[in-house]
Amino acid sequence: MIKFSKKIFRVIISISVWVFISSCTNNPENTKPNIILIMADDLGYGDIGCYGSNTIYTPNLDRLASEGMRFTDYHSNGAVCSPTRAALMTGKYQQRTGIEGVITAARHRNVGLALKEETLAEALKKEGYVTGMFGKWHLGYPEKYNPVHQGFDEFKGYVAGNIDYFSHIDQEGYFDWWENAILKDDKGYSTDLLTRYGIDFINRHKNEPYFLYLPYEAPHYPYQGRHGKAFRKEGVKNARNKALPEDSIPAIYKDMVEVMDEDIGKMMEALQNAHLAKNTFIFFCSDNGGVKKYGQHNLPLHGWKGQLYEGGHRVPAIAWWPGKIKAGSQSDEIILSMDIFPTLLELAKTPPVKTQDGISFTKVLFENGTMPERPLFWRFHKVKAIRQGDWKLIVRKTKTAQDQIELYNLKDDLSEGKNLADEKTDLVIMLQEKLNNWENEVTKGVSLLSQ
Repeated sequence: MIKFSKKIFRVIISISVWVFISSCTNNPENTKPNIILIMADDLGYGDIGCYGSNTIYTPNLDRLASEGMRFTDYHSNGAVCSPTRAALMTGKYQQRTGIEGVITAARHRNVGLALKEETLAEALKKEGYVTGMFGKWHLGYPEKYNPVHQGFDEFKGYVAGNIDYFSHIDQEGYFDWWENAILKDDKGYSTDLLTRYGIDFINRHKNEPYFLYLPYEAPHYPYQGRHGKAFRKEGVKNARNKALPEDSIPAIYKDMVEVMDEDIGKMMEALQNAHLAKNTFIFFCSDNGGVKKYGQHNLPLHGWKGQLYEGGHRVPAIAWWPGKIKAGSQSDEIILSMDIFPTLLELAKTPPVKTQDGISFTKVLFENGTMPERPLFWRFHKVKAIRQGDWKLIVRKTKTAQDQIELYNLKDDLSEGKNLADEKTDLVIMLQEKLNNWENEVTKGVSLLSQ
């Protein structure tokens, strides 16, 4: 009788433990959320439906916004590709990493993001995440800087700033399609390939927490639709030797954005089919503003990619997590690319994290909270800028001894049309001092890039 009772007791304990473990596994509240970070390339602020486009059809991104949160004051850290990606991966101003400009195929083939930098992927791996990246790296051409050496368990894609969407050759003539740290081609249109890789990654890792980084090439030039229409800027050789008149570019650009949106819809469907949607956080953004002349629209903003006016760095951003983020909500808080690092770490169930410069915006996502008051900075080539609340100061070095100063109140003048520098001299002096102090702090190291 006693032995039987002990046996029954052991059985009851075993069943109880199994039920507890099972309930924890099936309850999203007790598991780390899956994280998907999607980045478009050169997408204009006004080039998806939920940001005002009435010509480009983006039902899947619009759905993410209607079921999640749309950001009106989200900014890329850089006005071009590489700097934004350096800030995203490290959670700090790109100037601290030495990557302030574009890592070009012609001039910077031997540099990259230093391996001593802790990347977002490395930080999430420490928290038990399997990490995958499929798309554009642009933080170093040499194999030693490959994403698989920077925290990613899996990588497929390219390391250049852009490639032909079909041949996967960069604009300097180098073949650039990788499987982990090995050059290996895969036939197909790059947007579709990257989506296919992402869906496969989701299906293979649906029973463990994963971080999927999906930096698309679209809609960066060369302007190539899914069916092969192509355009390269004059003087740049097209690897497929096809070209179309400039007046066809807007149509091709529209197709590229719509294909990306369609593929994002396929990924959403894969999440639903794998029963992962309720425990998956998705963040979508662009790496900088749209390009002048080639079909992009940054309205109502002034400026373009490569400029420090709002059109160069204020970009679309959407957060989605059903049941967690209020559907159809909007945030007007000022957030930068570098803030994604501490935010995703906090979502991974770590204690609140602050990187060297980035600040978590989880309270904005889930509590309708606000970001702390802080000055924010940009610098590119001979132009630098500071944002403090509604005010933005832009300082441009000229050939004369005197800098060109512009001051805008973005609350009243989002298009940066009225320069108030001469009317607000005390404010200009105060913002200039903060800008100079920041500049002296972040540039103690040597830039890796020759400009």
